Amino acid sequence: MSTADKNHIVIFDTTLRDGEQSPGATMNLSEKISMARQLDLLGVDIIEAGFAASSSGDFEAVAAVGREVERATVCSLARTSIADIDRAAEALLHTKKKRIHTFLATSPVHMEHKLNMTPDQVLRRIDETVRHAAQCCDDVEFSCEDASRSDPDFMVEACRIAVAAGAKTLNIPDTVGYAQPAEHAARIAYLRERVPADIVLSIHCHNDLGLAVANTLASFQAGARQAEVTVCGIGERAGNASLEEVIMALTVRKDYYGLTHGIRTEQIYPSARKLSRIIGQNIARNKPIVGANAFAHESGIHQAGVLKNPATYEIMTPDAVGLPGNAIVLGKHSGRNAVKDKLEAMGYSLATDQVDTVLGAVKRLADIKKDIYDEDLEALVLEEIYRIPDKYALVHLGVQAGDTGLPPTAALVLDVDGKRVQEVCFGVGPIDAVFKAVDKATGRRPGLEQFSVNAVTGGADAQGEVTVRISENNRTAVGRGAHPDIINAGARAYLNALNRLSKKEEEA
Repeated sequence: MSTADKNHIVIFDTTLRDGEQSPGATMNLSEKISMARQLDLLGVDIIEAGFAASSSGDFEAVAAVGREVERATVCSLARTSIADIDRAAEALLHTKKKRIHTFLATSPVHMEHKLNMTPDQVLRRIDETVRHAAQCCDDVEFSCEDASRSDPDFMVEACRIAVAAGAKTLNIPDTVGYAQPAEHAARIAYLRERVPADIVLSIHCHNDLGLAVANTLASFQAGARQAEVTVCGIGERAGNASLEEVIMALTVRKDYYGLTHGIRTEQIYPSARKLSRIIGQNIARNKPIVGANAFAHESGIHQAGVLKNPATYEIMTPDAVGLPGNAIVLGKHSGRNAVKDKLEAMGYSLATDQVDTVLGAVKRLADIKKDIYDEDLEALVLEEIYRIPDKYALVHLGVQAGDTGLPPTAALVLDVDGKRVQEVCFGVGPIDAVFKAVDKATGRRPGLEQFSVNAVTGGADAQGEVTVRISENNRTAVGRGAHPDIINAGARAYLNALNRLSKKEEEA
């Protein structure tokens, strides 16, 4: 391994696998493919596309991402099971660069209470399954699940067996976010001294105590050279180490870490924005790097300093992470080529008929909204191309509300399984009236758990983006809708969530 390699950090992105396990962050197949393309554009080295053996949907996603991604290695997670590993290998069959990532718990609490296995049984299972994975794929990664609560010497023994069986990367996850930075670094250093130098040590840190990024950075200083991260830190429970925070720490403080990476930092904000739109979860305003307040200054002292020299209070520039300056790019006179070129620049690779669909939506929006920005275009793509197929579709909507002495009223026409259904309902407000009319037309009664409104861009004529979370029969779904009319956007979001619930029922 060269000196340059020893100072290079491999970025293993698990947004599509661990990140998707975050409550409310489920993506459909087309959304996963779109996000995978953006991750490839971002420059991540490895994309963990899913857990092929967990469901037919995940199998299809791993296979599809493997076919679509041009540059990055595509990985499938697999338990230490011959059947799981064979399923992962099958999903990756047509992938240019592939990896199988298999794992088994090594902590006493997991071995006793979850696995019901003795330490000797665990070691034998690792040897058998990693050896089988190495016969299926040249690039195998092994993880000691719950490594931060494992006995260090047993963890080393498990890792040595995995290496002898063919693993080239060893992942030491802080599965439950238990470790402290110095402690996790010491564990990595202990392992680094006891396995071959050409084996890559990886870390996968969870954020239960808010230390995922700190543990990741401390582990680099102890010899780890792969980071398992997610965009915006999404993932199980409190999430994972945030890709953008890890990368910008390495970039801004290269003088301190002396490490390199291959991430195109100007694609960080577009990646975060795309993920936010896909999963229907807004980026927190105070989120480091990509939040709305990350480069905002309200204090008079700060404003004065920034006006004189941005370096007084900004340790990085907005354009370094891809924060846009809302350039107007499209309008009612734009043609197919302009739309296609702009979409490709934003990381979307659409078929000709899909480009035509977006172009039609652009022209319709331009009749309502004077200026069309990148965010508007992205909202149109997600609304027109990546939505769940419509079991329930909005045809017409009319709402009456105001100080008239009458309760707000919604009248709508829906397409329900190919049949036109009309309903009129009163409500305590216009949104309530619309949702009641939808419920009556579809015959469903989900509970509304969340309703949020966000402006896609600035200005009084901005598209409104509505996100809802609903639940019914112990299933939940997130829906989103965008439209210059916020009531219409709410109806679209609610129907999108109902379509997602319907899809889940069909898959079940």
